[in-house]
Amino acid sequence: MRITPTLDIDEATLTEKFIRAPGPGGQNVNKVETGVQLRFDAARAVALTDAVRARLFKLAGRRVTKEGVIVIEATTHRTRERNREDARKRLKRLIETAIRPPTRRVKTTVPHGTKRKRLEAKKRRGETKQSRGWVRRSGVDE
Repeated sequence: MRITPTLDIDEATLTEKFIRAPGPGGQNVNKVETGVQLRFDAARAVALTDAVRARLFKLAGRRVTKEGVIVIEATTHRTRERNREDARKRLKRLIETAIRPPTRRVKTTVPHGTKRKRLEAKKRRGETKQSRGWVRRSGVDE
């Protein structure tokens, strides 16, 4: 399976199992196995580097087994062929995302103008609150 022009995944690392799918399909849903469970043995895939494999496992989350196999289930379509195609597309997208290294965050500082505006707003808000409350009248309350 071709992921990028430079990366090919060996078909031997992919296994498909057909399962009964919930969802649309009418009476056929209880009789025909149209859902696809695609298993990709990422731990043994020689085409992946260690860094890509680590990012792939992190992206896959709960879909990774203890043995390093990524399991993708496709059950949204009515036909086996479309579910099979959907599962492969999802795996391909997952690998493509893992191939791109994450961009490093560049630390920035808060601009002086923004800081000044925030402090002025706090001061105005404090003055508004300060002006609330009991008003003392001279000579009447004493």
